[in-house]
Amino acid sequence: MTSSVQLDAGVVTRCRRRVHLENDPTMVDAPKAPPDPTGEQRRADAMAHRRAVADRMAKMAGSAWTEIPLDAKPADRERATVAALSAGAPFVWAPQLPRDPAGGRRGGIDLLVRVSTGYVPVLVVRHKVTDPGSGARTSPLSEPTPIGIRSDPLRKVRPQPRDQLRLAHAQRMLQAGGFAASGRSYGGVVGMDADVVLWHDLDAPTWPGARTALSEYDMRFADRLAVANAASTGAEPLARPSRIVECRSCPWWPICETALTESRDVSLVVRGEDAFALRKLGVSTVDELAAMDPATKLATPLVGMPLSDAVVLARAWLRDLAVVRRVRNVRVPRADIEVDIDMESFGDAGAYMWGCLLTGKDIGEPQGYRPFVSWEPLPDDDEARSFGEFWTWLMRIRDRALAHNLTFRAYCYNELAENRWLLSSAERFAGKPGVPTVAQVNAFIRDPAWVDVFGVVRDQFLCAHGKGLKIIAPVAGFHWRDPEAGGENSMRWYRDAVGMDGAPAEVSQRQRLLEYNEDDVRATLALREWMSSPAMDELPFAGDL
Repeated sequence: MTSSVQLDAGVVTRCRRRVHLENDPTMVDAPKAPPDPTGEQRRADAMAHRRAVADRMAKMAGSAWTEIPLDAKPADRERATVAALSAGAPFVWAPQLPRDPAGGRRGGIDLLVRVSTGYVPVLVVRHKVTDPGSGARTSPLSEPTPIGIRSDPLRKVRPQPRDQLRLAHAQRMLQAGGFAASGRSYGGVVGMDADVVLWHDLDAPTWPGARTALSEYDMRFADRLAVANAASTGAEPLARPSRIVECRSCPWWPICETALTESRDVSLVVRGEDAFALRKLGVSTVDELAAMDPATKLATPLVGMPLSDAVVLARAWLRDLAVVRRVRNVRVPRADIEVDIDMESFGDAGAYMWGCLLTGKDIGEPQGYRPFVSWEPLPDDDEARSFGEFWTWLMRIRDRALAHNLTFRAYCYNELAENRWLLSSAERFAGKPGVPTVAQVNAFIRDPAWVDVFGVVRDQFLCAHGKGLKIIAPVAGFHWRDPEAGGENSMRWYRDAVGMDGAPAEVSQRQRLLEYNEDDVRATLALREWMSSPAMDELPFAGDL
């Protein structure tokens, strides 16, 4: 049986409702959100990374390298790919795999590598695929085949499920076309470092429930194919709108937002699995959730939050309350000497700025905002200098506070990011001037003097519209100077600020980043002052809703 649609690899990690909308002929001219400039830039960066890797590998492969022109028509690219594979070309870059009408599949892969019995797929991605450790199965970039797989003593696998599912899609297409290597199914990934090929055994039971990457892919793809076929034929939809994290960057969000708001859908308050679980219980609207007894015991508890919190959030949503107190008496750790810290990174390439705001009693150090920054395009060793200077300054402030018999605390908002780069910087730049040891960083992270303001907010407030700093700080009366302030936009500003891709550096964008970072640290201070003020008495208490 031939499917009425052919889908690419992306559908298996895509929202089911989005798959429906993309294949619904009545939605072709529906208004969509404009392309996200940051997302467009990420795609351009990924394309440039793939091109750079291809050029390196082509040079090593010499005459064994075959490249399918990307600017040719899809049908011509497919014919060229089939011809290359039929001729046994050792390396085929940018292949357009023959369509699989019976399986409903279409698409390509970055590289196909010939082994004795057929081809294996290789993906080139612009993110890290390994971490320091051991046990990853790799081969040199000069030998991108699974034949020379070894257990790598320096690397362990970084979980990237999406990569494995994309490889599984290509593997199923190779099998359908009769070009797949026999035996176990392997797929390779070249990551951001582009120094080795990481190999995944797609038949290994490494997924939850002892599933393999291929069985996980098969299950997901069959579901998305059914959704798409129903949409394309006008049958009863198999996927309804529901708010999830990905909605923030989805071009179809204006369509779904309108539908969800009109129906007052429960996912406007609770997302993902919890919205699905509540609908199974007959609770499909915010109003129905708000009417529930918060003390109700569910056979299966919600995943994202206790039911009592969900009910209060629904009641807050109905009253248009952004934040309510979870506790009667809000407490936030304060100190005589306070340092607010915010780190800025550029993807996985490094942390180029550590912004600090020093406030409190006089210890003979200039108070106010101070950035420790490198404007050399990452990755670059100058990052070690700025990190070492930041750490040296922070420890001096702490030591001076203690010498004056004053209390000291340092603050951030959501410590996961700062902790990651504190540890990573200590590991990567070990022995460089001012750089602490990993043990010293771990001791600092565990110290009660290191305070995550996000955790304070999470534990003592319920937030109807999210707990992000850009959402909560305005409730406390703080506003960013830049109307486009945000982590995603800062990535674009950084590219301009350092002159990536050979462009001249824009000094104005450096100033923009500095002001953005300064506002971030001032926002965490504003939150603490707000939480320590009489304004808390005026904020609704969850128990009263």
